[in-house]
Amino acid sequence: MKAKTITGGVCALLLALSASFASAQFPFLGGNSDEKPTLAPLLKEVTPAVVSISVEGEARTRSNPLLNDPFFERFFGSQPQQEMVPRRGSGSGVIIDADNGYVLTNHHVVADANRVTVTLHDRRQIDAEVIGSDEGTDIAVLRIDADGLTALTLGDSDSLEVGDFVLAIGNPFGIGQTVTSGIVSALGRGGLSADAYEDFIQTDASINPGNSGGALIDLNGHLVGINSAIIAPAGGNVGIGFAIPTEMATGVMEQLLEYGEVRRGRLGITITDLSPDLAKGLGLAVERGAVIREVEPDSPAERAGLQAGDVIIEINGENVDGSSDLRNKVGLSRLGSGAEIVYLRDGRRATAQATIGKASSLTADHGEMIDRLQGVELRTLGPGDPQYGQVRGVLVASVDQGSRAYASGLRAGDIVTGVNNRWQVAALQELTEAIQQTQGSFALNILRENRRLFLIIQ
Repeated sequence: MKAKTITGGVCALLLALSASFASAQFPFLGGNSDEKPTLAPLLKEVTPAVVSISVEGEARTRSNPLLNDPFFERFFGSQPQQEMVPRRGSGSGVIIDADNGYVLTNHHVVADANRVTVTLHDRRQIDAEVIGSDEGTDIAVLRIDADGLTALTLGDSDSLEVGDFVLAIGNPFGIGQTVTSGIVSALGRGGLSADAYEDFIQTDASINPGNSGGALIDLNGHLVGINSAIIAPAGGNVGIGFAIPTEMATGVMEQLLEYGEVRRGRLGITITDLSPDLAKGLGLAVERGAVIREVEPDSPAERAGLQAGDVIIEINGENVDGSSDLRNKVGLSRLGSGAEIVYLRDGRRATAQATIGKASSLTADHGEMIDRLQGVELRTLGPGDPQYGQVRGVLVASVDQGSRAYASGLRAGDIVTGVNNRWQVAALQELTEAIQQTQGSFALNILRENRRLFLIIQ
C-alpha cells in the first residue's frame, strides 16, 4: 500500500510539473488546473495561414509503350500522338509573407497548371500567380493579391530532434482544412527519388493526398516544414509522411523570387558515401562523409586543389553526412558564393576554399537553341552511373514536367548519344556544340534502358 501511495504521489507531481513546463515552454498550449490541455489556442492563431489550392490544367494521356517500338510501327504504322485531357487537382499551401501575398507549396501541386486558385481560411477564393517552381526540391512560390492575410512564423528546422511534437495542417482529399498530430520520426530522409534534392523530416502525423504543400509546425506555432510526400501502398496514411525542412524551402524560395528559377551550384566532382567499412579500410577515425571519386578538369573543385580520394567531412562549418547531404548543400548554394571545404587526405585534415560554379545543365541563358532544352538538367556520364563504361553519352538527370522537352518525350534517366543522327556526343560540351549547330527543330538519339529512341524536340 505504501509503495502504491508513493508511486501515485510521484505521478501527480510529474503531471503538475509537466503541465507547468508545457505552459512555460509553449505559450499557445492551453489548459490550467480547471481545464484539460488543448491545442485550440495555438491552432486559432496559425490555421488562417494555411490555404487550400485548386488547379486546372491539362495532362497527356498515357500511351502503350509498344507505340514507341519501331518493330510495332513496322507492322501497324505510326499511331496517333498522345492527347491532352483536362486535369483538376487540389493541394495545400502556406502563407509566409502577408504583406506581399507569398504562398509556399509543392511543385507537384501546381505543375502544368493553367489556373491556380487559393481558398483562404475565411473562404475567399483568389486567383494565384506562380512566381516560380522547382521540381528538384518540389517547392513552388505563389503570389496572391488580398488584404487581411495571416502568415506563419518561420521556425528553425535545423534544431528539430527525433521525438519533437509536430502538427500537420492541410487539405486532405479536398475535404477541407484538417489538423493532425504526431512526432518527428526521423531526420535527413532521402532516396525517394533518384534525381531530387531531399533532406526530409519524417513524421507520423497523418499526411494524406491533398496535404501536399501544407504546414508542419512545432508546438510554438512556427513553420518547420512543408508537407510533401507519403508512403501509402493503399493510397492513404500509414504513419510515414515527409516534409521539406524550412531551411531548404526558404533557400529555394529566395532564388525563385529573385530569378524565377533555382540556379544550381556545383563543385565538379563525382562522389560516394563514406561507409564505416571504407573508413576502416582507409584508416580514418570518422565514419561519415563524402568520398571524391572523380574531379572534373577545370572545375571549381580542381581549382580549389581537391583530388580523387579526398573525403569531404565539412562544408561552410556544417558536417557532411554523405554524398546526398553534400549534393544538397552544394546544389542549393548560390552561384559565386564561397565554400570552405574541410577534407581528409591520407588521414590528415585539410581545408580548401572553392567558389560555387554553375551546374552542368542547359538553360535559356545561351539563346534560342539552348532554350528548347530549358528545364533539363544534363551531365556527362560518370563512374557512379550504372551504364558508365558501357555506353558513351550524356545523362538526363532531371526534366521539368512543364518543359518542351518533357512534352516531346524526354525523361530522367535517358542517355543522349547523338543529335540529328549526325553528331555523336560523349560529353556535355559536345552536346551543347551540336545543338548550337542545328537550325529549327532538332532530334536527339536516346538510349532508354535497352531501347533506342529518336525524339524530335520542337
